[in-house]
Amino acid sequence: MDNLVSLLNDLDKQVEGLMTRLDISGKAERIDQIEQEAAEPTFWNNPDAAQKTMQEMSRIKADIEPWQKLAARINDARELAQMDDPSLVEDLDEEVRSLQKMVERMAFEAMLSGPYDRDNAILAIHAGAGGTDSQDWAQMLERMYLRWAEQNNYKVEIIERSDGEEAGLKSVMMSVRGAYAYGYLLSEQGVHRLVRLSPFDAASRRHTSFAKVELWPDIQGQIDIEINEKDLKIDTYRAGGAGGQHVQKNDTAVRITHLPTGIVVQCQNQRFQTQNRERALQILKARLFELERTKREAELAVLKGENIDAGWGNQIRSYVLHPYQMVKDHRTDYEVGNTGAVLDGRLNDFMETYLRAKIADKNVVS
Repeated sequence: MDNLVSLLNDLDKQVEGLMTRLDISGKAERIDQIEQEAAEPTFWNNPDAAQKTMQEMSRIKADIEPWQKLAARINDARELAQMDDPSLVEDLDEEVRSLQKMVERMAFEAMLSGPYDRDNAILAIHAGAGGTDSQDWAQMLERMYLRWAEQNNYKVEIIERSDGEEAGLKSVMMSVRGAYAYGYLLSEQGVHRLVRLSPFDAASRRHTSFAKVELWPDIQGQIDIEINEKDLKIDTYRAGGAGGQHVQKNDTAVRITHLPTGIVVQCQNQRFQTQNRERALQILKARLFELERTKREAELAVLKGENIDAGWGNQIRSYVLHPYQMVKDHRTDYEVGNTGAVLDGRLNDFMETYLRAKIADKNVVS
């Protein structure tokens, strides 16, 4: 029993340290404050403000309750272990193993503590220079992320897809829904480089192809950004897939161009034009929000003297299929030789290595 008590004490200290770093006590105080505000008779006089405050409380509760329950569970197990009852040894041993796994998982998720890391994500893939090879590469990346999402129980919805002329795709935008989708996929934004013998080259020469992955938090109603209708150019067109599948007889698809920034958003997955327009506006708000956040970070980086270059040619990861097999992340130097597994969606090791390096401040550029 002494060994079990010692293990539980270690787990308790680890969880206590993580809860301190995540300011769980401060967040609990904020919930108490909101509950006091909500009890005031005038709280709902401003419904919009009240709703935002209640949404804030829900988000905070989602952050702190798992940690509070974990700490209570460790404490309960320790009290039982301190009873020194031999009949409890087997059950307690199993409980300690379960708690160790839970602490390990939650300690990793604690690295995903950014303001939008828990949110859904909007991921876009764009074929780069290289013609048909790059368009085929973009489709390979689409398949890779769809497989990753399936393996990790995320739900994916294709928002807009533009097929290539001969093969592959020019671009695709998808919504990835599930806990920490944005936090995990942060590791993927940037330029991805493929080196292989081209299946589209009659001489089977080696080609290098590029595709760019973009990412935004899909926080929808949480974004408070005003968009002037005069700044928008809205076009409609008929949605359709390859081979005439899902072709609409009416112009249900929507393309919105934000004139001041040149940002273009398209949506064709909804059945009605009004739904596509609403979803496209949500995505536009997310992109404008991310644009402003990136600008602020770039300004801070200049003040700190950091040199951040997010140019197209700076690939974050290379996938080499010829003359050897290797996938390497250039930010962390993490690499594997099983390219087939990676292209089949096995990305968690790359994601977790990136997150750990980022937390450790090893000069990883996000």
